[in-house]
Amino acid sequence: MHPQDSCGGLIKQIHDALERNANNAMRPMGMTMAQFGVLLALHCEEGGTLPLKSLEQSLRVAQSTAAGITVRLEQKGFVESFGDPADRRVKLVRITAAGEACCRQAEKNMAQTETELLSGLTEAERGILLVLLRKVRDTLQ
Repeated sequence: MHPQDSCGGLIKQIHDALERNANNAMRPMGMTMAQFGVLLALHCEEGGTLPLKSLEQSLRVAQSTAAGITVRLEQKGFVESFGDPADRRVKLVRITAAGEACCRQAEKNMAQTETELLSGLTEAERGILLVLLRKVRDTLQ
């Protein structure tokens, strides 16, 4: 079997294509997938605020990477960061109204991409694919 036809090879090819398409769709908004990951994490959080440490854990990146992404988002006006009043050692990050608007647009783009991605499958096949992907993900965690 050719390595590109293995499960891992196929998943990597799909991931690369999805990331490329997503980055192209978000380029007009001045966003990357990594930046959108931060916005989405904040958007889904009650109050839209998380400690920087939680963002780095949810994104599975180093502290310096999470901090860099946050700085770029702050420069664009999509998030604001500030010290936790209860513990100044903790840096909090909150999504802004502009970040929420950007997040909603990116979610629309993602839904359209997913529709295109799954367009060759029947409804039953889509359900089976989701079940199998969740099983594989859960095995790796």
